[in-house]
Amino acid sequence: MSSPACTGCCMSAAGRTTPLLRLKQALGESPALLWSFLYFFCLLSGYYVLRPVREAMAASSDMRTLFPQGLIDWFAGHGIALQDFTLQFLFSCVFVIMLVLQPLYGWLVSRYPRRVFLPLVYGFFIVTLLVFYVMFNAGVPGRGMAFFFWIAVYNLFAVAVFWSFMADVFSNAQARAYYGYIGAAGTLGAFLGPLITSTLVERVGIANLMLVSAGFLLACMVCIWRLRPWAVQREREQKLVDGEQPMGGSVIDGLKLIAREPLLRWLTLMVVFGVGVGTMLYNEQASIVRRMITDPAASTAFYSRIDLAVNALTLVVQLGLTRWLLSRFGIAPALLIPGFAIIVGFSVLAASPLPLMVAMVQVMTRASEFSLGKPARETIYTRVDRQWRYKAGAAIDTVFYRGADITFAWVHKGLSLFGSHVVFAGGTLVAIFMTLSALGVLREEKKLPRDR
Repeated sequence: MSSPACTGCCMSAAGRTTPLLRLKQALGESPALLWSFLYFFCLLSGYYVLRPVREAMAASSDMRTLFPQGLIDWFAGHGIALQDFTLQFLFSCVFVIMLVLQPLYGWLVSRYPRRVFLPLVYGFFIVTLLVFYVMFNAGVPGRGMAFFFWIAVYNLFAVAVFWSFMADVFSNAQARAYYGYIGAAGTLGAFLGPLITSTLVERVGIANLMLVSAGFLLACMVCIWRLRPWAVQREREQKLVDGEQPMGGSVIDGLKLIAREPLLRWLTLMVVFGVGVGTMLYNEQASIVRRMITDPAASTAFYSRIDLAVNALTLVVQLGLTRWLLSRFGIAPALLIPGFAIIVGFSVLAASPLPLMVAMVQVMTRASEFSLGKPARETIYTRVDRQWRYKAGAAIDTVFYRGADITFAWVHKGLSLFGSHVVFAGGTLVAIFMTLSALGVLREEKKLPRDR
């Protein structure tokens, strides 16, 4: 593993080369980066293979595919048409599931060492994918709801575990140099996954896509096995707590840490308001597109162009800007630039909420989060105790994330009664709170010890 000082020298020499040449050089000098790159690529490839299946299930008009017959009958018996509240019901259930799973996850990371609980997490997802393979092959009623719940849990917990493990492997200096590249690997996976699905789904069927995704997760487990020695080496060199031993503590230590530590409280607020911005924009965009683009093919093309633009811009920023910003200026620009850009974007939308403008702000919002905000936040966890990243960080990225999602979905519902202008004016206020929270994070982050 290269030392922080060596990393700094390499970064200085690499400054005269192109982003792709710098990436090639970084991969050559750090085997840990190569395996981390492959790990995140496989993780997001496997997720994005399945994401279109989730969208199709949630939008299905066949209620028996989506919900068990008993649930449909129960709602009908109470005079409620379940199809009128499909998404609200699903997202509310996801939040409850997160509340139940968070203590279970806390118990797992408290009782088992890293070499056990990391394979357990991914092994659980692989086994359940095999169960879904059987369910989709057999056409089991209610498979859509079960799959929707599962992929929401997979998306948050699997990614949270990944970034926690990266903070075990890399020091702060290395994280600032490498996290942009690792994020780019995930973006490449986000490109590949939908391509695999669109190419294979009509030939092999939805059930076999579960096996494709399971294959990517098996590759992730190989990457974890190869990366463990670098995590152990870093812990020994810097005299950190041994991750090969159980952490101990309570199953709700993560929530206790958030309540006790100012930095974690500011991080939580920043994530909550960031999710609020995204949720309000996404929901209002759907409403505007529904009113102004009535042709289903045209609206599908509109959304696909947005996804393509988000991934393309994210990749360009990750390869060309993220590493430079984090290495030269620290996390401050990466946390503040998205906030200021979103404030400007929402202010423009409050005056002129046209579909093209909404699409441009959507691209800017999502790309800045993936390429700048997320890598910057994750570098903080390289400088804190493992309890912070595996317990508190996971709680922020699961329970608080989903809680913000459902809260701001209802906030949008209320503001939308007064029109798009009011929604985006409210969104501007949320973006201001997100930026103020980022300033709070930066103030507390300065109090952390530097790399030893």
